[in-house]
Amino acid sequence: MRPKDRARADSIERALKHFDETRQRLPGVDDAIRRSVLIEQMIESIHRVEYVAAILARNISEKRGDPNSEIFDPLRAAILHRNRGNRDEAFWLTFLFIHFGKSSRCGWKLISAIYGRLGAGQLWDWNAVSNNPEQFRDWLRQNEKELKELQCGFGNHRKRESLSADSKQGTGVAIQSYVEWVGPPRTHDDKIAEALDQSAGDSRKAFDFLYKSMSAVRRFGRLAKFDYLAMTAKLGLAPISPGIPYLEGASGPLEGARLLFGGKHDAATLDAYVADLGSELHLGMQVMEDSLCNWQKSPDRFKSFRG
Repeated sequence: MRPKDRARADSIERALKHFDETRQRLPGVDDAIRRSVLIEQMIESIHRVEYVAAILARNISEKRGDPNSEIFDPLRAAILHRNRGNRDEAFWLTFLFIHFGKSSRCGWKLISAIYGRLGAGQLWDWNAVSNNPEQFRDWLRQNEKELKELQCGFGNHRKRESLSADSKQGTGVAIQSYVEWVGPPRTHDDKIAEALDQSAGDSRKAFDFLYKSMSAVRRFGRLAKFDYLAMTAKLGLAPISPGIPYLEGASGPLEGARLLFGGKHDAATLDAYVADLGSELHLGMQVMEDSLCNWQKSPDRFKSFRG
């Protein structure tokens, strides 16, 4: 472990012990090995959050935003557009980044094929899709066979998703419902401004407002909503932050929280417990949610997991 991480780990361990002794018992980490594994998962989750800040600070090649380039990357493309002031496009690419995920077999190839219209010379950018989502669904229907022949599936957390233009569980309805959620001619910034207005400028309440409203986006469940909104915050697109880990409807993170706090507490109770512990540890809810999920998969031996 690097010196910086060792110092972080020591600080987290002290805070865990203090919380356990003065605030609330943490029976799941009474065992020193389990405590060490949880701390290591927290350090790895911190690295994942800091990764976005790191790429924001770098110069990004224009090829990263070109879907016809072998080095296309939707997240870096979002940053390029954000830096140019094309904020709707940055939000849109962030949505695609979350909806499709990164294929373990061929990276971002599926997103690049759809965003770049299979190399046809035009893009399914925000302007094109938001102005005519039905036209996008027609294109998806006509090209579904060719897209499937790429054999590039969705990312690990999105393995159950479908490319279908017509299915109630497919990409066609997911994208159309996302457009309807934003509500053109309103912009994404208008959507964020509405949330902040409804929340009196409170970043956590605004996150909650948007999280709940995103239930209107088909095929965007708990994790997708959480990850999308948290990513817009990390990219500097929205001044929002999660105040709780949103464990209702979760599987891995909920089991991790139950393992840590003991007992069969309900999700709402554990949301409050995890938020309280995160405050003690000075760790955000993305780190808490992610680390608890990964820890419960292998609480006695550290394993590195990739989403």
